[in-house]
Amino acid sequence: MTIHCNPYPIQEQFMQALYGALEHGKVGIFESPTGTGKSLSIICGALSWLRDHEAKRKQEADRLLQGDMGTSLNSSSSSTVSIPPLSSAEPDWITDFVQKKAERDLVSKLKDEELRRKKREERLEMIRNNSQLKYALKRKVRICEDDEAMKLLQLPVDHQGEELKDHEEEELIVAEYESDDESKTKNKFSCGDDEDDLEEEHVTKIYYCSRTHSQLSQFVHEVQKSPFNQDVSLVTLGSRQNMCVNEEVRRLGSVQRINDRCMEMQKNKHDQRPKGEVDQGKRRRGVSKAVCPYVGAQGLQTLRDSVLGAVRDIEQLLSLARETRSCPYYASRLAIPPAQLVVLPYQTVLHEGTRRASGVQLKGQVLIIDEAHNLSDTLSCIHSSELTGAQLCRAHSQLTQYSERYRSRLKAKNLMYIKQILFVIEGLLRVLGGKVGQNPHSQSTQPATELLTMNNFLFKAQIDNINLFKVHRYFEKSMISRKLCGFIEKYAGTGVTSHTQTQSDKKENRRTEGLNRYLQALQTICNILATLAASPMMQIEGFFMALTNTNTDGRVMLHTQGSVAVSSVKFLLLNPAVHFSQVLKDCRAVIIAGGTMQPVSDFKQELLFSAGVEAERITEFSCGHVIPPENILPLVLCSGPSGQELEFTFQNRDTPHLMDETGRVLSNLCNVVPGGIVCFFPSYDYSRRILGHWEASGVLARLSSKKKIFQEPKKANQVEQVLNEFSRTIQRCAVDGGVLSGALLFSVVGGKMSEGINFSDELGRCIVMVGMPYPNIKSPELQEKMSYLDKNLPHSGGRSPGQALIENLCMKAVNQSIGRAIRHREDYACIILCDRRYSRPATLAKLPDWIRAHTRTHTSFGPAFAGLRRLHSDRSVPLPQCSVSQWVIKY
Repeated sequence: MTIHCNPYPIQEQFMQALYGALEHGKVGIFESPTGTGKSLSIICGALSWLRDHEAKRKQEADRLLQGDMGTSLNSSSSSTVSIPPLSSAEPDWITDFVQKKAERDLVSKLKDEELRRKKREERLEMIRNNSQLKYALKRKVRICEDDEAMKLLQLPVDHQGEELKDHEEEELIVAEYESDDESKTKNKFSCGDDEDDLEEEHVTKIYYCSRTHSQLSQFVHEVQKSPFNQDVSLVTLGSRQNMCVNEEVRRLGSVQRINDRCMEMQKNKHDQRPKGEVDQGKRRRGVSKAVCPYVGAQGLQTLRDSVLGAVRDIEQLLSLARETRSCPYYASRLAIPPAQLVVLPYQTVLHEGTRRASGVQLKGQVLIIDEAHNLSDTLSCIHSSELTGAQLCRAHSQLTQYSERYRSRLKAKNLMYIKQILFVIEGLLRVLGGKVGQNPHSQSTQPATELLTMNNFLFKAQIDNINLFKVHRYFEKSMISRKLCGFIEKYAGTGVTSHTQTQSDKKENRRTEGLNRYLQALQTICNILATLAASPMMQIEGFFMALTNTNTDGRVMLHTQGSVAVSSVKFLLLNPAVHFSQVLKDCRAVIIAGGTMQPVSDFKQELLFSAGVEAERITEFSCGHVIPPENILPLVLCSGPSGQELEFTFQNRDTPHLMDETGRVLSNLCNVVPGGIVCFFPSYDYSRRILGHWEASGVLARLSSKKKIFQEPKKANQVEQVLNEFSRTIQRCAVDGGVLSGALLFSVVGGKMSEGINFSDELGRCIVMVGMPYPNIKSPELQEKMSYLDKNLPHSGGRSPGQALIENLCMKAVNQSIGRAIRHREDYACIILCDRRYSRPATLAKLPDWIRAHTRTHTSFGPAFAGLRRLHSDRSVPLPQCSVSQWVIKY
């Protein structure tokens, strides 16, 4: 279904601003409240620009091919061929020769581009219109795969067994490593004549990323309803965990195990291992020799073509992949080069290694980052890393056993790097007060927290003489982490029965008996629910990469507590701009969008200016809401019904009279607000304390006599159940008209229900914010971040950057929570900010424009309550006729 309706005026403004930002290569910060059609505005504005951009390029190419090349060459902005500067003393014939050569090169390039473009368009048209081709290709794939399987299965059984025996050990050994080798691994899925089709040049495209897969699916659904549904080639990227259709692999559960098994099965496929080896391999508790039936060059190409031929979300793609028995994970990556719109999660585009592994190329492309209110924190989180003492001990033991077993078969360069890795791990354990070869739980440490610069940490760990850049490159090139995972999975088990063991098997088991005993004991002690195949070497590899950051961009925190096993060493990224700068440099334009982007001052300083972006390149757009002004009532309450001042500072927020006054505010709200009320507390700890006080004082009982009480669950998997029951209760109360007028939900700012949950219509007629959710100022990480900002960013408005960070973190969390209520044009709600400090001009300025414009501050409760009553009495069942003073409860 395609949407055909007139856009809101603010949507037109949004699209025009977006189009201009893309056309002029800007870095745009776009704010459009939820419910204003932000996704559709992004789709129509961005794809309109892409359509016009491609049309202009085609017209320019035609003009250059048909017109005066000498004139066009120098005037064309699209020309990628530059004429080398010539000295004025050069003879005319040389200048003429260089000019004509440049013209010939440009014509040749344009002809090639035009040929490729026509080939892409013809192929897409054929895919979209000729379904018979797809089914014919499907049959061809199955026939080819069946023939291949039959040929492999006809190999002699003895030969299979011998080959398996040799290959089992060979595949675990690190290949010969040359530190200066920069050769690239060829695509394993390219074969024969299909290589040109599978490896294509990247066309101009738009990368759209968001936080969660559900948000990406919602965006794809909007594309399907848009006017561009039939014209755009869209591909959705996701993790193996979300896109794998091989049930055997999906059952492994954890992300790391799924990734490891997938890589292993692709390697087996590449080696063309017979299926019969799976049964042979069961004689040992080794790595399974199964190959994935969903991976094959022809099958991937067929699925890739289907992906490009129609807009599909992940669920639709998975359904098609199961039908065609092709892997959607790899097929979607093959579809990136010719795709016009690529939809992908944050991690894939913001982390350079993941970006490179996924085949995402940002050079000259457009990047749109949606739900970007926490972009700075997301970048810091992605590039931070933490290791526990137990992980370090386990990794050291595993790598030592691996090195000893294959010492005679490993090249000298491999042994050298493995020794360096072991040496660094020993150093990391040493700073935690531990030693290798001992049970980390039996090694006690004194509780302490220490923050070190990068250089000081390297000196303290005595690893400053190790070139960590080369070691990290060795990790990448040799894939030692994956080899170690396979080694541990092969030798960790003890379920091998004696009557099936050969003499060599028994000798082999005796050789690894010590390793087995240690790993089993460690598994029991650490209560590791995942199998030992999930080697911590992957996390250690990530930590080694983190240690290559510059001395000023990060800190290392040592946190010892009780024993070495639970002590940790953590890298904190203080300067996220260092990892965002390359994205900003490569992309033609970057759009950073969200429903609530305020405050943006620290955002620009920390991420854009620090990354080298000039102020002229930054453009901002913020629009109001589509709701009428009378549909929203934001109120700042400075005092409660009894006149008690509302100020939830750390010193007085636990006082009984302030807690009681808050209860009286909620009791009054429950009297006049129909449907649902959502009350946010600043922290889980304060939520527990105030609810405990209310239960003891009888406030909860009084509240529950008016609305059914719900609390945010402790487990994330219980959120949906609580929300469903909350919704059903409100619906029942609206129909029954009994004593209860709805439901009251207690939640926490920054918790499971403060982001991504829609409290639209009757679910959220009132949002209450109790206090101001300032972060824990005593946190060592936060103190270090504040210190870093104070040293590296300019001071403004009489406040240091560190102090501004505290304010902005608080108000960003507030904005996300109060934005849960208004979700569409006909919706209405009131927003109650229960704290006198919200009335400060600097604090009010950090609210979203569409809320701040209507916010009213009340020093007494009566006038605020009167406005609240008017908002709901105009739209709901008439309230009893009485004065405001009679309705205000002051008990």
